[in-house]
Amino acid sequence: MRTASQDTLLKSAAQNSQVLVTQRGAARIRDGHPWVYRSDIKPGRDVAPGSVVDVIDNRGKAIASALYSSSSQIALRVVARGPVTDLVDLIRHRLAEAVAYRRRVVADSDSYRVVFSEADQLPGLVADKYNDIVTFQLLAQAMDADAVRKAVIESLTAQLSPDTIIERSDPRIRELEQLPSRETQIVYSAENKSPKTSTVISMNGLSFNFDALTGQKTGAFLDQRENYAAAERYARGRALDICTYQGGFALHLNRGCDQVTGVDISRTALEVADQNAALNGQKEIEWIEANAFDLMKEYSTNGEQYDTIVLDPPAFAKSKAQMEGAIRGYKEMNLRALKMLKPGGTLVTCSCSQAVGEEDFLAMLGSAALDAHRTVRILEKRTQSQDHPIVLNIPETYYLKCIIASVV
Repeated sequence: MRTASQDTLLKSAAQNSQVLVTQRGAARIRDGHPWVYRSDIKPGRDVAPGSVVDVIDNRGKAIASALYSSSSQIALRVVARGPVTDLVDLIRHRLAEAVAYRRRVVADSDSYRVVFSEADQLPGLVADKYNDIVTFQLLAQAMDADAVRKAVIESLTAQLSPDTIIERSDPRIRELEQLPSRETQIVYSAENKSPKTSTVISMNGLSFNFDALTGQKTGAFLDQRENYAAAERYARGRALDICTYQGGFALHLNRGCDQVTGVDISRTALEVADQNAALNGQKEIEWIEANAFDLMKEYSTNGEQYDTIVLDPPAFAKSKAQMEGAIRGYKEMNLRALKMLKPGGTLVTCSCSQAVGEEDFLAMLGSAALDAHRTVRILEKRTQSQDHPIVLNIPETYYLKCIIASVV
């Protein structure tokens, strides 16, 4: 399907299409949230997919400029509270601001999230820096327009000077936006340098292999970077890292613990984890390919005991409808871990399910503690790394919960 043309995107605010929203939709924008759902749009003239539109309230007042989607249930994504005369120029400016923010908050790493969509006022754009490789995703109709896509690539090049830029967009979201499928592809390579799809990244004094063509998300879990370092500060003795993926927590624990075991269901991920351990010249880590629930049930039944346990499972709930099942899954996993921890042991337990809020997660942990007959003392309540900013009034930007606790 066609998205907005460059001419459409560069129209002045006076020429933008107008979209009337309900009182509820207007209140949502005034309360600071950037989304308006299709159910809160009043019938009106046809609007071109991917257009920049003026959002009009029931009194006929323009309250924001937004990117319009003809297919998503999120029909409007606010891009500015005032008029937008040049979307491309605005995107260049916002991207420069996003990079400047990361340079203030990121330490001890050459890899971080560069743009976090609505959290950086760039809805539909996600970009990550992995040392000398930058990856990005375009996940909204307006952002997929040729003029915008070109501006994004040029801005990432100017701001970050990467060797290679790779577009790696989520096919499921592009399908929801009725955007054409786009294969993972190299879209920029520095002059006099060969294009590359893999590199070695550094965080917290450790090195990790990164392959832009494989792996989950855009390739690595940058959002746990600060939590890796925090967990290492408390870890000791015999440690168990559940859902280790490519060894992020395990390698950090291995610098202070006597013995570390990393568990994951993916053999491919564990092979990379082992390569990462070798890359850092670390002592041997025991890697186990297994289903986390089955293994923890076996270990707790057999009376296995640990000084440190990390739980970092994938998201159990993609929506509120899945929340009840997610809580059951989190409780089972945490209950097993609490039973396996020695008195005074450290539990690091995480949830990346945005639908499971912090209050829900803590209630689950409290219930597991009661059932396990253990006292859990919270040492730290943590979130995602600061390069994945949490914006007040946009609860969807707060998704990662990480509790570090001492268990008695």
